[in-house]
Amino acid sequence: MREYLITLLISAALCYLITPFVRKFAIRFGAVADIRSRDIHTLPTPRWGGVAMWLAMTFTFLIVNNLPLVGKSFGHETQGIFLAATFVVLLGMADDRFQLDALTKLAGQALAAGILLIYGIQILWVPINGVITLPASIGQLVTVLIVLVTINAVNFIDGMDGLAAGIVAIAGIAFFAFAYLLAVDYGFSRAGAPSLTTAVLIGVCVGFLPHNAHPAKIFMGDSGSMLLGLLLAAASITLTGQVDPNAISAEKLGPTLLPLLLPLAVLAIPLADLVLAILRRLKAGKSPFAPDKEHLHHRLMSAGNSQLKTAIIMYFWTATIAFPVSISAFAPIWVAILLAIAMSTFTILLSRRPKVLA
Repeated sequence: MREYLITLLISAALCYLITPFVRKFAIRFGAVADIRSRDIHTLPTPRWGGVAMWLAMTFTFLIVNNLPLVGKSFGHETQGIFLAATFVVLLGMADDRFQLDALTKLAGQALAAGILLIYGIQILWVPINGVITLPASIGQLVTVLIVLVTINAVNFIDGMDGLAAGIVAIAGIAFFAFAYLLAVDYGFSRAGAPSLTTAVLIGVCVGFLPHNAHPAKIFMGDSGSMLLGLLLAAASITLTGQVDPNAISAEKLGPTLLPLLLPLAVLAIPLADLVLAILRRLKAGKSPFAPDKEHLHHRLMSAGNSQLKTAIIMYFWTATIAFPVSISAFAPIWVAILLAIAMSTFTILLSRRPKVLA
């Protein structure tokens, strides 16, 4: 645990220090978000925050590679994750600068998922009527779908200062805790791609937040949102590869199901926003990719909440779902239920009192 904490702190410090230089770089090359009718920000703001995150991740990998425990996490899977992450950052940089069309971005995201597949990172089984081992082609298809959905869920919530970075940091904390506790309880190796990936993921989000919180000095852009989504999806998929469902399911169902369900839990809010947006746009006869100003954070702000308070409310809703689900695998279900009730009650009260923390 100590080495992963060191990894997290290094990635956070590096991202914090690198981001101002990337901001100047983005301004120089014209990667700046102008003000559109659907936007919340009131001043042109540079993008390419994902470049700072990628640089922090890269340097962190180079620094911690020689640590006794974390160093064992560097293998074939980690190499695949790094290459796929590099590809989506380059894709996101192009979109942040030149505004690529939705289908081009979707094809690029699928190619990034293909890189993961080349390195053997894919879903191998699903817990249906016991355990079903998936044919290679089906497992590959499911893997690509998980990557696409996770990337676009993160992308959809990146519409307000500090929102995506904060939510993904909370998601990463819940996922890291689950992956690490699973290794401790069931004797898996604590040195693996899921723990390393989520530790770095949390770090870059924490390091980026001071620059991205309201009023944001830089946006993560698609280079950042796609990077975060890919890292979270890759951590989930690689974790399923470490779990022997046949060994666990007879003892406890939770740890068998959670590697597949946890990404849905930690991203429940952005996934809900994604589904609602698609349904809303299709009902209006528009493209599912057509932008609008009716996302969950827009509605919270329309109710009288400030940007800061809106972000905090959505942070708490994310934690309300993610943490009890993670805990349910290792503690009695009543503990998870009580925690969920307590956190949801607090979040509802926070949502109904516009002046608190505004």
